[in-house]
Amino acid sequence: MAKAKSSFVCEDCGSEHSRWQGQCNACKEWNTITEIRVSAEPQDARSARYSGYAGETASKVETLQQISLTELPRISSGYLELDRVLGGGIVPGSAILIGGNPGAGKSTLLLQVMCGLASKMNALYVTGEESLQQVAMRANRLGLPTDKLKMLAETSVEKICDIAMKELPKVIVIDSIQVVHVGDIASAPGSVSQVRESAAFLTRFAKQYGVAIFLVGHVTKDGALAGPKVLEHCIDCSVMFDGDMDSRFRTIRSHKNRFGAVNELGVFAMTGKGLKEVSNPSAIFLSRDDEESPGSVVLVIWEGTRPLLVEVQALVDESQMPNPRRIAVGLDQNRLALLLAVLHRHAGLQMSDQDVFANVVGGVKVTETGSDLALLMAMVSSFKNQALPHNLIVFGEVGLAGEIRPVPSGQERIREAIKHGFTRALVPLGNVPKTPPKGMEIIGVKKLSQAIDSIFS
Repeated sequence: MAKAKSSFVCEDCGSEHSRWQGQCNACKEWNTITEIRVSAEPQDARSARYSGYAGETASKVETLQQISLTELPRISSGYLELDRVLGGGIVPGSAILIGGNPGAGKSTLLLQVMCGLASKMNALYVTGEESLQQVAMRANRLGLPTDKLKMLAETSVEKICDIAMKELPKVIVIDSIQVVHVGDIASAPGSVSQVRESAAFLTRFAKQYGVAIFLVGHVTKDGALAGPKVLEHCIDCSVMFDGDMDSRFRTIRSHKNRFGAVNELGVFAMTGKGLKEVSNPSAIFLSRDDEESPGSVVLVIWEGTRPLLVEVQALVDESQMPNPRRIAVGLDQNRLALLLAVLHRHAGLQMSDQDVFANVVGGVKVTETGSDLALLMAMVSSFKNQALPHNLIVFGEVGLAGEIRPVPSGQERIREAIKHGFTRALVPLGNVPKTPPKGMEIIGVKKLSQAIDSIFS
């Protein structure tokens, strides 16, 4: 019998090493290498057993012209916001990873989706963390139909696939990938080797049988998906729950999608009957005070394939400490420091003795550089204690030379603002449409100083 061997794998990037060392040579992270026990079974025998289990056919070489371009019909999840994040629906044969903090609503959303799909097709929900009674109690509390969805309490990947071959479901949920295990791996469930092999086994099963598989993933204390980085490489779509847990709104964002746009955003509201989709997120994030207040401005961001209106707030106050604070919530902290330097150099506004706080209302995380101009206008408004007009929207990227650069999809952003009743827009000169839309005054600017003069003069 072959002797079991040990291997050293980085938990962050998944690279293997011949021995333990403090720093990973691939990703340069420290203290991320752990020892795992590799199966004593020869790799060729394991591959042959996997191939026989999955009914794999002989491989052949084809040219691009010979490959059929017939698009697979997508399966609607029953929720337009989730379908948007997935790129238009569930693709048969795809592996989808859904992560998020405990209590974010991962299991609740998937249970709602599966109960709806079970009335139309064969669906299987596999729970490894909760008992069948606990899942049934949640379904009854949410008022979901419980007569069609098939349930299974199992953690062995081989047994799950055996039962799936008999039941022939179209969609499977594995809750969660950290508790299932492959029998020939000696390490415990949740370890690097188990997560990697379990995900590879289930992904191979999904591809060969055309079954869509949802994998629920845990996150670390830093908010990243737990397990090896290779887990995110082998799946087709990675979706994360964002937002604060104390808020009733939940946002889901696609970080990887082979079948649609990346960074697509979906918004849900947590209610007593589960998660309800929010069809018009801009209206939720724009619940502003009727009275104009300094430091507040509306920004139009581009999330995936649609524009979204959010409110950006800034508070500039005299600091009582030697080192003034710079705090950004929902925005990039380094970007805030960069913009303060640009503001001083090219607009002559000195805030080195001021505390600066920036926030995006509603718990939305803004990552695009098109928010630069709006954040600067909010800071200047708070610094001068002069309120911005309620009917004004702002977007644009600011360079280190103080220039205002255009952003993608400028006209679509302006049209979205018109739908919500805004009548003025401060935008880069390159985003000014040739034919101004009716009812909208558009101010095109090329320099930061020009933008400040046009609003605060």
